[in-house]
Order: sequence, then structure tokens, then C-alpha cells
Amino acid sequence: MINQTESHPDGYPKLTESRVIIRFQDCDPLQHLNNSKYFDYFFNSRSDQVSQLYGYNVADIFRQFKSGWVAYNHNISYIRPALPGEWVRIYTRLLAFSDNTQYVEYYMTDDHRTHIKCLLWSTMVYVDVISGKRIVHQPEITEALQRMVDFDHPYDIQHFSNPSIYHRLKELKTELAPG
Repeated sequence: MINQTESHPDGYPKLTESRVIIRFQDCDPLQHLNNSKYFDYFFNSRSDQVSQLYGYNVADIFRQFKSGWVAYNHNISYIRPALPGEWVRIYTRLLAFSDNTQYVEYYMTDDHRTHIKCLLWSTMVYVDVISGKRIVHQPEITEALQRMVDFDHPYDIQHFSNPSIYHRLKELKTELAPG
């Protein structure tokens, strides 16, 4: 289930939300969501959100422009385990972009939105699928990113690194604290 959480006048939500269930087969022997599976849940949620809320299918972009984004860097913090059969909320937003890069925030909370489970910041580089080399976003892609980006955040994207992610984690814990 996809929800539009924060909208702006252009109609595009800046922070998007999905509600998903943790699958047993994605968990480790301790019955926690396997660390690598957080990426699957985050990326699948973002792909669904972009398709359903923004009308852009990443596979169509690959086919039309023969280009797409590849992971360049991840900063991830695992806070609380996600358990088999548990419903969780996944939030994503585009923090910033440049001519060939985008910076995306993903985080997971419990279903009641009281505890953060995981926070991920990803740097994605736009590449030509044939050569594998970085290329500049096409004008149509830049226009779409311009409508999606959340300019209303205090994070210094030039320092999109661990010190910043720890500050963001502390902020989310305060926002989600019960009571």
C-alpha cells in the first residue's frame, strides 16, 4: 500500500510512504530481517512509489534512454530488527540531485510509526547502460527530478556522509518517540 505523505503545490509528494509486511524467507536464523534484505525492501518500495505516485517506471527509462542509475555509495544504520510477519512503514524521498547523481533517503519504522528500524542514504549515479559510463540526465529526467526533490531539508549534500546520517537518525528517533 502506497500513501502520499507530504505534498507540495506541484502535486508530487516529497516524502512517500509504503506499508509492507516482512516475509519469513527474508529473515535470518535469529528471525530478524537479513541486513541485505533491507536494500530489497527499500528499493522495491521506492520503485513502486515512483511508478504509482509520479508515473515514472524505471524500466521504461532504461528502455527509452538506454540509461539508468546505479548505486555508488550507501550509508546505512540498523537500529531495531524487523521481524517475520511484522507490518512496517517505508518512507523515501529524493534529497538532492546533480547533473548525473541523485541522493535518496529511505527509512523504515514500525507500523505505528513510533520506532525507527533502519535508515539508509544512497548515492545513485546516472550511467549509459551500454558503456557503463556516467552521463548527464536528459532534460526530461532533470525536469522530473526537479518536481520530486525535497528542497526543504537541512542536510548538506556536499557532506552526504556518516556524520550527517547520524544527525538525521537522532532527529528521526526524536520525531518518532512515543508520547
